[in-house]
Amino acid sequence: MKIRFWGTRGSLAKPGPSTVRFGGNTSCVEVISAAGTRLVIDCGTGAHELGQAILREGGDSHGHVLISHTHWDHIQGIPFFAPLFVPGHSWDIYAPQGFGESLKDTLAGQMEYTYFPVTPEAFGAQVRYHNLGEGSFTIDDFTIRTRYLNHPALTLAFRVEADGASFAYSCDHEPHSRELAVGEGMIHGEDLAHAEFMAGVDLVIHDAQYVAEEYQEKQGWGHSTVEYAVTIGRAAGADQLALTHHDPSRTDDQIDEILARIQAQIGAGKPRVFAAFEGLEVQIGSQEPDAPRAAAPNLESAIRTGPEQEGAIVMLIAPDDEIAARVERAAAPEPVRLLRAESLDQAAAMLGERRPSLVLVQDGAEMQPFVPVRLAGADESGETHFVLLGGTGAADRGYADRLEEPWSVEYARTRIRTWLMRAECHWARPAVPDDEAERIAALRRLGLLDTPPEERFDRHTRIASALFKVPIALVSLIDEDRQWFKSCFGTDVCESSRETSFCAHAVASGEMLIVPDALHDDRFRDNPMVCDGPRIRFYAGALIHSPEGKRIGTLCILDIRPRNLSAEEIALLKDVASAVEAEICGPRLKAA
Repeated sequence: MKIRFWGTRGSLAKPGPSTVRFGGNTSCVEVISAAGTRLVIDCGTGAHELGQAILREGGDSHGHVLISHTHWDHIQGIPFFAPLFVPGHSWDIYAPQGFGESLKDTLAGQMEYTYFPVTPEAFGAQVRYHNLGEGSFTIDDFTIRTRYLNHPALTLAFRVEADGASFAYSCDHEPHSRELAVGEGMIHGEDLAHAEFMAGVDLVIHDAQYVAEEYQEKQGWGHSTVEYAVTIGRAAGADQLALTHHDPSRTDDQIDEILARIQAQIGAGKPRVFAAFEGLEVQIGSQEPDAPRAAAPNLESAIRTGPEQEGAIVMLIAPDDEIAARVERAAAPEPVRLLRAESLDQAAAMLGERRPSLVLVQDGAEMQPFVPVRLAGADESGETHFVLLGGTGAADRGYADRLEEPWSVEYARTRIRTWLMRAECHWARPAVPDDEAERIAALRRLGLLDTPPEERFDRHTRIASALFKVPIALVSLIDEDRQWFKSCFGTDVCESSRETSFCAHAVASGEMLIVPDALHDDRFRDNPMVCDGPRIRFYAGALIHSPEGKRIGTLCILDIRPRNLSAEEIALLKDVASAVEAEICGPRLKAA
């Protein structure tokens, strides 16, 4: 990959005699793989010169713009990026998705008539917009992972892999730990997760707007110190660390002084630290084109296609009225339902059976250690995130994060968004049928549960596996809190929980269920049976009924590859299910 910096300044473009060497344009980085795929990461004012360079190449350009967040200094170059205005060119733009917001409208906000003479309707190129969350996706020979950062706007870091190499881009990001911001303390919690996201990369490009002695006055502004960037680079084991997003007040000479001090402190070890400047090119990896890549395993797709967390419940447990008022102002613009309680008992009574997506707990309150246990109960699905408000240091046991003071209303709003987005779960539990009690009674009257394997059932799963050329076929019976397999072909597992069961969805719906690709189905893509375990991609289940006509389970087939069934295959699967049903009902009918 060839990586070129077109803008390295943060917050505000600052051209002038004191910024000649490191540059005055705001963030913009170009990446070109050995195969010629072009990425542009952030589109600050540096994008103007990049666009001119692309036009000078001749021909119709095609590229992909990854926007870390939509603050002005990272999108100000869009109205001046010439390839967007030329017919025949084609560009895809990716950026974090908020709550029900249109990416196109968000990016176009700076081009409204009041502020700018040209609207996005003047784009002559074909421009496509894509919403992003946390996860993984591919662009030709690039594999890209995303992770939310700590900034007063919904912001993503990018980890990019191609040509046998990788780099991470992290602008803008504030340390979660105030100690780490000034180069002290142990790395832990979200800061450790931040470093682990970048583990083993060849190059880290990191926000380094401040230095430690400035940070006290800049807390809550959403940026890193040079000291923190070095700590993260070392923890990640990166070969190289590029300091970027230079403060607009920082002169070339001051950047030189900071860099010399840091290099003297860390010596010749890894990472090799340098300050990014406009025109700098860094090459990593092989010059031979890489084969097309697959998205990272065990991660959901980062591409979002629908509204996020509409109507999510946020529970605030805070005796302090001043803290409660600040959180209420932060949550007010968001499409979430905020419930405030002053005690744990009050919170439990207010929630009842409803599960909150996020629980915010005032640090220091007497009930604080008991909140995750009491409100989460025995559930370990991780659907509810617990966060402490106030205090310092690592989050206590049971809490995912901590919002340290001082924090502004705007900052809390962004953190609430980030926690909710991360808590987003694409895994629907199966509904309970209306006739559940009668259905369970009919199943248990059959006397099949927990009985040894029988050839009369096993032959049908063998036939189904061979007939449809799938590795797994099951006779699955849906009990009260589990699915139990009377016959298993292709697996030694004899049961699993009902909440992870595909078959329970079929039983609840009352009809055959076909899932062509579980990773692209919001009901299943975070299901443990898809993310871990057998890694199911394809499922098809035909219903099995009791003699009374109650839906007791399915004859199902599974594959680790996505696929679909033709009309003829659907009919055949139903025929096999009917044969299984005959084995169940036949003996009882003869006895009757």
